[in-house]
Amino acid sequence: MSPALSAAPVQKYDAYTATDYRIWRLLAQRQMKALKPVAATEYLRCLQDLYPILSPEHPPRFSDLSRALREAHGWSIEVVKGFLPVDEFFALLSRRRFCSSTWLRNENQLDYLEEPDMFHDIFGHIPLYLNKDYANFAQKLGALGVKYAQDEQKITQLQRLYWFTIEFGVIRQNGELKVYGAGICSSPQETKHIFENEDVKVIDFDLDRVMAQDFVIDKVQMTYFAIDSFASLFSAVDELEERWSSTVVGSK
Repeated sequence: MSPALSAAPVQKYDAYTATDYRIWRLLAQRQMKALKPVAATEYLRCLQDLYPILSPEHPPRFSDLSRALREAHGWSIEVVKGFLPVDEFFALLSRRRFCSSTWLRNENQLDYLEEPDMFHDIFGHIPLYLNKDYANFAQKLGALGVKYAQDEQKITQLQRLYWFTIEFGVIRQNGELKVYGAGICSSPQETKHIFENEDVKVIDFDLDRVMAQDFVIDKVQMTYFAIDSFASLFSAVDELEERWSSTVVGSK
């Protein structure tokens, strides 16, 4: 007999405890306060548009969030148990699925986690999927990951592009630096760090420079790349697709 297939993970909403509600409220309230003066206009607008589905009052129901995302630009939430292999992750993005865990950090983990929890995945990432340019950028990045899955160099470059945009992206708006990356928007320490650490470098976004920039996942960021609009972010991945396609054609 073949082994039985394990059921796909789902959000068991009724399992959240009073402690989970309290931790979610604390995390959301303090981060909303921290982000109000420094987050990108689009992030704050999208966060507001998701209220009350996404709010400090309660952990979000993924079914309600997915409904709102699908109505906007065809995205939905895919529940996962933990880190995914990079090929599976890009495949989900290519199908407009954003993966999220369902567990929430405990009181001893309020400021630091080794593995992203639901607050990072949802509060940090999800709002901007209501933005058309951002949503299309993420999908196309995933599609390139699927197309070039066997090219280790290109996959590394795509991971760097993802890291310095979707995870730790910043943007210049009206002459001021604002944040939009989920790794910043879900962390009060990262939010303060980028504006208070004198050693931080903020570089104008350049596709080649981004794809050549190494990063580490277990240390605070010291280098950021500032875009000037979300439309230009989508243009960058569009340019990358055209560049790589031309290289393949030219090599034949």
